[in-house]
Amino acid sequence: MLGVVVVAATACGSTGQGSAGSTQSSAAGGTLSVVASTDVWGDVVRQVGGDRVTVTSLLSDPSADPHSYEANAQNLLAVSRADVLVRNGGGYDDFMTTLIDSAHSTAPVLDAVALSGRAESEDLNEHVWYDLKTAVTVADAVADALGRKDPSHADTYRSNASRFDGAVRALEQQETDVARTARGAAVAITEPVPLYMLEAIGVQDRTPERFSEAVENETDVAPAVLAQTLALFSGHQVRALVYNEQTTGPQTEQVLAAAKANGVPVVPVTETLPEGQDYQGWMKANLDAIAAAVTR
Repeated sequence: MLGVVVVAATACGSTGQGSAGSTQSSAAGGTLSVVASTDVWGDVVRQVGGDRVTVTSLLSDPSADPHSYEANAQNLLAVSRADVLVRNGGGYDDFMTTLIDSAHSTAPVLDAVALSGRAESEDLNEHVWYDLKTAVTVADAVADALGRKDPSHADTYRSNASRFDGAVRALEQQETDVARTARGAAVAITEPVPLYMLEAIGVQDRTPERFSEAVENETDVAPAVLAQTLALFSGHQVRALVYNEQTTGPQTEQVLAAAKANGVPVVPVTETLPEGQDYQGWMKANLDAIAAAVTR
């Protein structure tokens, strides 16, 4: 079981890494309250905590654009009462940091990017939930944090995390298997959401970097960059378009249309958990769809 990476939030907003507090929760007689910034990490907490944990996921609408999320007073109240807090980090969910600071929370904060070991990377891609190893690391950290708050059920949390880890490691093996036939294949993307999964199966991203940056930053794509991107499809330089269907606009719609017009398969992905799915089922569906497109 890996140790917990914790960010202690203070009223002035400074953060630092330390170890999770060992004080047993005042809610130990009932259930622990955990607030996660997104339903992706909320689902991981739910699987590890089971019926011992009440999970609140702040960002959970599969039809919403995660980049435009605005926290509210109800969110602040939930954060102020939480026993454990989970955020993605890496600049993805800064609203969570603001809430923690505003709530003056002293609860342990698990930061997925910090746990991933990628926080110091110059080209950090904050979508670390598409990195299966990070999901395992976060699950283990959640089990550790819950066990510190509720020691009498620590073994249950560890057992639940181990079960989750096994399911995710099976997907890692599937990535390895896919890489044997997909390695070297090229794709285009609209945003770097699925890049960790693409890298794991050895697939190359041919999208002009300035295109993805503009889409992610919600700025206009330069005409020359857009033309270069569209040429990937008319020139059949890529096997698939992996398309973030939660953040769309006129220029991403042009790219989608170009892929379809040239017979290039389109694989939609999302940033939040589709309704009715758990983390590993969602990742398997993504992996199956991408593999089918790039190995055809």
